[in-house]
Amino acid sequence: MKPIRKAVFPVAGLGTRFLPATKAMPKEMLPIVDKPLIQYAVEEAIAAGVTDLIFITGRNKRAIEDHFDRVPELEADLESKNKTALLDTVRNIIPAHVNCIYTRQPAPLGLGHAVLCAAPIVGNEPFAVLLADDLIDADTSVTQQLVEAAHQQDGSVLAIQDVDRRETDKYGIISGTSVNDKTTRLSGIVEKPKPESAPSTLAVVGRYVLEPEIFEHLRQTQAGVGGEIQLTDGIASLLKSRGVYGLQYEGLRYDCGNKQGFFRATLELGRKYHGL
Repeated sequence: MKPIRKAVFPVAGLGTRFLPATKAMPKEMLPIVDKPLIQYAVEEAIAAGVTDLIFITGRNKRAIEDHFDRVPELEADLESKNKTALLDTVRNIIPAHVNCIYTRQPAPLGLGHAVLCAAPIVGNEPFAVLLADDLIDADTSVTQQLVEAAHQQDGSVLAIQDVDRRETDKYGIISGTSVNDKTTRLSGIVEKPKPESAPSTLAVVGRYVLEPEIFEHLRQTQAGVGGEIQLTDGIASLLKSRGVYGLQYEGLRYDCGNKQGFFRATLELGRKYHGL
C-alpha cells in the first residue's frame, strides 16, 4: 500500500443536537476546554503523517477555514505584547508542511456522498477519514494505528469497538473472522441493525483508512438508511473484491455528537491535560 498522506474530514453537518449554540457556529468549532473539536481530529491525522487535510464543508462553515488560516493582526498584537506562548499556539495550529484543502458537499446526502466529494482531490491513493464527533484520546494516534494495520494487511481498515447489544442501532456493525486479537477480516457490514438482528456487537466508529477503490463503489451505491448514501454500504460492496479489516484500537473514545459525551470529554480532558 502507498503511504497515506491525505485525510478527509466530513464537516458539512448541521449540528442540530447542539442548537442554539450551532445556529451560527459549526458544531466542529465547539471547544473542548481550549481547542475546537475539529482541531483534535486534525492533530490526530497530522500525528499519523498526513500532510493534506481535505475538509468537506457546507454552508455556514467558514469559521473552520478561518480557524486554520493565519491571522496576521492577531499575531502582531500578541507579538507586540510579548505573549510568546500564545503566539506559538496560534502560529502552530497547522505545521508549515501541511496543506488545508476545502470543497463543498452541495446537498446533505450522507457520509458516503461526503467522502465521494473528496474523490477528485484524493485521486488514486489510500486515504484516511476522520469524523470529528468522535474524539479519541490515545497515546498513539488512532489514525496511526489504522495506517500501520492497513500496511500490515494490505487493505482498508476501520476502527471498531465492542458495544452493548442494545446500542447496535446507533452504529455500523461488522461480521467476520479474527486475524489476531485486535484485527477482524470483514465478511459483512450493516448500518444500524436492530439489536435482535445485529451480526455482532463490533461497531465501527469514526476512523477509517480506505483504498481508493471505495470511490467507484460509492458511485454505484443507492440511497440507504435515512435516504442517504451510506459509507457503510460502499464498504459492504468493496469487501467483496478487496480485503477490509476492523481494528480494535487502543484509546478512549468520547462521542461528542451528543451532549453527554461532549460534557464528559470536556471534564475528563480538562482534568487530564490542564489540571482543572
